[in-house]
Amino acid sequence: MAKIDKNKEDINNLNFNSEASFKVLFDAYYEALSRYAFTILNDKIEAEDIVQNVYINLWENRMKFEIQTSARALLYKSVYNASLNRLKHLKLKAKHVNDSIYTQDHSYQEQSLDQKELMIKLNQALESLPEQCRKIFEMSRFQQLKYQEIADQLNLSIKTIENQMGKALKILRSALKDYLPIILLIISKIYHG
Repeated sequence: MAKIDKNKEDINNLNFNSEASFKVLFDAYYEALSRYAFTILNDKIEAEDIVQNVYINLWENRMKFEIQTSARALLYKSVYNASLNRLKHLKLKAKHVNDSIYTQDHSYQEQSLDQKELMIKLNQALESLPEQCRKIFEMSRFQQLKYQEIADQLNLSIKTIENQMGKALKILRSALKDYLPIILLIISKIYHG
């Protein structure tokens, strides 16, 4: 296999369509290009990945390339550009992660405040219920007792329990009509979650 004198740029005379010639090109510059990419990226694995991708791109597009300077110059320029693109990508990715963390944190704080406000509204609405009505509602929804169990504990008929629950739900729906879907989610999380 032909050796290349890198200083004389004999590599320009290689036939890129030949696998043997391409292997000579790979062997001649791979390590130096990896070290060069490392100086830009400061990551050995990323640097090697960049160089391998440059070689793959060169091989896959070998029919399209017209080398006007030298193969060495083409390789170094390709590695340089690919390394800068990787840095930009990593920088954008880091920014996106930071923005996402900030957004999630900010959203969580807003949601936490909304939940506190809604819990206050729910407690106020519950407090507005007549005492027996509130007690029956809490036993049904928060203690998850069946109507028969509530009726047995309070010495009331099931019909009374049903009527009191209907009354409680009607009052709560009216008082919390703007918040009902969100409150139901919160109650579900708190008491079932």
